[in-house]
Amino acid sequence: MLDSILSYTSETPITLMMAIIGIFVSFGAGTIISLTYMKTHEKGKHSQNFALTIVLLPAIIATIIMLIGSDIAKAFSLAGAFSIIRFRSAPGDPKDIAYVLFSMAAGLAAGVSLYVFSILFSVILCSVMFVLKKIDFGKMDTTVKKLKVTIPEDLDYESTFNPLFEAYTNDYILVHVKTSAMGSLYQLTYDISIKETVNIKSFMDEIRIRNGNLNISLNMIENASY
Repeated sequence: MLDSILSYTSETPITLMMAIIGIFVSFGAGTIISLTYMKTHEKGKHSQNFALTIVLLPAIIATIIMLIGSDIAKAFSLAGAFSIIRFRSAPGDPKDIAYVLFSMAAGLAAGVSLYVFSILFSVILCSVMFVLKKIDFGKMDTTVKKLKVTIPEDLDYESTFNPLFEAYTNDYILVHVKTSAMGSLYQLTYDISIKETVNIKSFMDEIRIRNGNLNISLNMIENASY
């Protein structure tokens, strides 16, 4: 397998200059994509490790493509070598997947010597990402918050909280119920959309009156779930 990788027999051999240009172009495309990733994420929410990976990924893909060339046997050999590596990552923003594919496409273009296309492709798609971010494309009309309320076991939460939610929220749904403290307490989890005119403190105080001043938590981050 290693002999196949090292003995390059492509019909169009990659020269040293082509390899250098391809790597530098792919680094340039990766830098553009990485900067776009950081600028289009909310302040303080982007991952530094992911940003660095985006810079390197196009160059890695370009190098692989230059190694493979048109040799099918070598392609299978490299696939076998990379299958040994196992990648683990925590679930993150689905938009990150688009940036990974974006970077791979730029690296593929640089790897097959389409340097202008690689840079042009990166600039155009990054511009599209900036425009979509600017106009808040796909943003929900209302902000969904996560509300967690602890109640005693003998409290009828439907008759107690539903009228309150109808007065203070545009919409609400009970998504999770679990017991705690040996079954003496219940923890309710709601997805709610609070009305814009509502005072958050007044809303929380109304809940405290009804649940006997037990624990309450309201997630203030838009559309977060945990």
